[in-house]
Amino acid sequence: MTKPADAGPLAGTRVLELAGIGPGPFAAMLLGDLGADVVRVDRPGSSWPHIDPATDLTNRNKRSVRLDLKDPDAARRVLDLAERADILIEGFRPGVAERLGVGPADCHARNPRLVYGRMTGWGQDGPLAQRAGHDIGFVALTGVLGAIGRADGRPAAPANLLGDYAGGSLYLAVGVLAALHHARATGEGQVVDAAIVDGTSHLTTMLHGLMAAGAWQDRREANLLDGGTPFYDSYATSDGGHMAVGPLEPRFYAELLRLLELDPAAAAPDGAAFPDRDDPADWPRLRAVLTERFATRTRAEWTELFEGTDACVVPVLSLGEAPLHPHLAARATFTEHAGTTQPAPAPRFSATPGTLRRPPAEPGADTEDVARDWRVPGLLDGAP
Repeated sequence: MTKPADAGPLAGTRVLELAGIGPGPFAAMLLGDLGADVVRVDRPGSSWPHIDPATDLTNRNKRSVRLDLKDPDAARRVLDLAERADILIEGFRPGVAERLGVGPADCHARNPRLVYGRMTGWGQDGPLAQRAGHDIGFVALTGVLGAIGRADGRPAAPANLLGDYAGGSLYLAVGVLAALHHARATGEGQVVDAAIVDGTSHLTTMLHGLMAAGAWQDRREANLLDGGTPFYDSYATSDGGHMAVGPLEPRFYAELLRLLELDPAAAAPDGAAFPDRDDPADWPRLRAVLTERFATRTRAEWTELFEGTDACVVPVLSLGEAPLHPHLAARATFTEHAGTTQPAPAPRFSATPGTLRRPPAEPGADTEDVARDWRVPGLLDGAP
């Protein structure tokens, strides 16, 4: 059967998500954006207290059933769903799914082809496996947090984007899709242990290579890509905004100086030569020159000046401003769905594009439809 062109590359794939918060739901959302039929099992009560489920965008492109997993009958309903799923995603502490009767062995007894994805911070084993934790702790232990921020200040917490979502959700999504490829080829399911500490550490592969080559110092603001160089940093404008500056290549750097009306052949009033960008000893003076120059105009004025050039300078936008930028608007990087502006599905596919088909799932709202579509009539009996 040919898939509709707008169904997404994962059309026909069934994903069962046991409700949690953070990286598990985001990974399931990603699969849903790519066309998978994602059914989320919500427990009584909201997973995100004080947040209206209708605004939780990580639950878009999903359907929801509500089951109390502490009830043995509800656990059996989950196994009924798992029997019909291709992928299961859970984010409990190690051992909890087993105690609830929905662990890998229970599910594989019903569905040997199932890909069982486990999302945790510390992993399924190791000395910290049973400890509570959050993104900031995971990125701290892997060395990532210590690499971000100013040298004379505290490490800068990168929201929960690097740990939960980059080191967690994306690695889980890649893992379960790779395992699904294996399962469809061999009929053999397996468990995917996606730990945020593993994925986040993996993200630092290049930095470890640079350290081994002597090209990266293990401290903040001392390297090419961490704000250590004055030509890869951000600068304040006269109106309190900022411009991001990153002309690493010499020809792009020359364009930056030209547009800033700085002549590297001219001497300073005190007779000193213009700072040499390739001499770290000159970086403090070069940073001072750039700081002074960017402070002379507003962010909008600098944005207009650098527009259409290869100087690698762009404005630092807020989350609210980003969807309005002409480039992102032209690419429809953000879209409006169900009255809410939000990031569009990514990446893009020429033949089977991802789509926004459903607004965030309301807990338990789709039990009847899922029972019919997944042919689990007893699901209605287990709904609170």
